Amino acid sequence: MSEARELDLPIPAEAARQRADRFVADRSGLSRSFVQRLISEGHLTMDGIVVRASATLVPGQTLHLVVPPVSEATLAAEDIPLTVVYEDEDIVVVNKPAGLVVHPAPGHATGTLVNALLHHVTELPGIAGVARPGLVHRLDKDTSGLLIVAKGDLAQSSLMAQLKARRVKKTYLALVQGSVAAELGRIEAPIGRDPNERKRMAVVAGGREATTGYRVRERFPGWTLLEVDLVTGRTHQIRVHLTEIGHPIAGDPTYGNGTSRRGPEGTTRLFLHAWKIVFAHPRDGRLMRLESELPADLRDPLDALRLLSSRGEA
Repeated sequence: MSEARELDLPIPAEAARQRADRFVADRSGLSRSFVQRLISEGHLTMDGIVVRASATLVPGQTLHLVVPPVSEATLAAEDIPLTVVYEDEDIVVVNKPAGLVVHPAPGHATGTLVNALLHHVTELPGIAGVARPGLVHRLDKDTSGLLIVAKGDLAQSSLMAQLKARRVKKTYLALVQGSVAAELGRIEAPIGRDPNERKRMAVVAGGREATTGYRVRERFPGWTLLEVDLVTGRTHQIRVHLTEIGHPIAGDPTYGNGTSRRGPEGTTRLFLHAWKIVFAHPRDGRLMRLESELPADLRDPLDALRLLSSRGEA
């Protein structure tokens, strides 16, 4: 059993009239659903008085949040192979394969990256609740690539602060349908739940601010390979934004059309890979630049496209 964590969260002037649950989630790095559960259990107070999730904040006051201890028996450590790109006493950076769910959820109680991490690292902090020990960001199940995990409170606090300040640079490689006109572009469009399909996200009025940058890396007949910078981190952001500008990602069964879903020859899954990550080390501040090569299942369709291009074929 780990120890309880206590957080004091001063309310600045710019947070006036903001809901308590959203403010606490943004400032603590915890998921909003987890914060709402903590609040419903009475773990958020101000001057000893329990605060409701919908309470309106008053600048100058301080919220006090207690995150209960995490039961180590809640999740099972599983001997699942992990590709570790970097590791020290504070962090571990892994190269997640496509198809691996990051954390337990309904329908995926075991066999996740978290289960593998608990086997690899004997003690992990319960940063975003019992089900997400050590996690400070995540990747979709079908996305491969780099993911940082914190080993303790020092790393967790530093990384969450860097993410909030947008000082962690995450760059992806994405193969998209069509010829992207601009060599360099930026997409700014709010993202929220699709009003017509609750399992999908969409660009919607009143959605959360979302910004994605991109650069053309390589062109092929009918397809473009992009380097994509994730400025904000909304659910399915890259997939939604690229679809919104008319260039869905190859192999995307949720947001693509018939052609993009099939992808070019050799496509077997979503062509989205977390290729590079840049951040300051949480202990000494040194700049960390880590990269992950494209896995074989993404190199194959690229090689096929290059072969077609060299022959002058469409």
